[in-house]
Amino acid sequence: MSEGLQRCFVLHRRPYSETSLILDVFSEEYGRISVMSKGARSKRSQLKGALQPFTPLLMKWSGKGSMRTLRHAEPISLGLPLTGLTLYSAMYLNEILGRVLENETPYPGLFLDYLSALTELAQSKNPEPALRRFELAMLSALGYGVDFLHCAGSGEYVDPQMTYRYREQKGFLASMRVDNFSFLGNELIAISERRFETKQQLQAAKRFTRIALKPYLGGKPLKSRELFIPRARSIGK
Repeated sequence: MSEGLQRCFVLHRRPYSETSLILDVFSEEYGRISVMSKGARSKRSQLKGALQPFTPLLMKWSGKGSMRTLRHAEPISLGLPLTGLTLYSAMYLNEILGRVLENETPYPGLFLDYLSALTELAQSKNPEPALRRFELAMLSALGYGVDFLHCAGSGEYVDPQMTYRYREQKGFLASMRVDNFSFLGNELIAISERRFETKQQLQAAKRFTRIALKPYLGGKPLKSRELFIPRARSIGK
């Protein structure tokens, strides 16, 4: 049973029986859990419009095992205003959280990173910086430790103008080779600081997070990415 009300977001919901919902929930103190909301789809349910993704919620549940039973839920505020690209971007965050996080493993810091990412998406026209910052935060929470600031071969601080090639489980090594695993020193510094001042730095961060997330996501395509790409192309992204 949850101890009191927990700050939560619904990552995904699906119908169950005639009137109920099964919710995939990301909670601040318990991590990702599955919760059944009995009668949530009935006409009389007060929760019908509240149990939606991107709406900050206070929730309480009971039970043990892989499926808990929702006892109480109330919105903290209105759902975040996400439309178009920012909506698809937020759906992407929900999908990777659902794919990557183990059930009932607390990630309180990542929960705050997720809230910050949604807030940034709701306020920004370009979703890319928020996505990259969250992906890097999630990798850090999963224990994917990478030293972006030092050459793995010499231990020296990276030179902004030099090229470094990423080697899994080793880090970044100075290299003359240029391919998908190669990064300029200034790009590595930007990734470390999660501050992207140029388009090239942002693209480099995207390349790195794709490389790093691939083992966690596996070969199954992301549905949200399939929605995002046509929309991005239509506005010249």
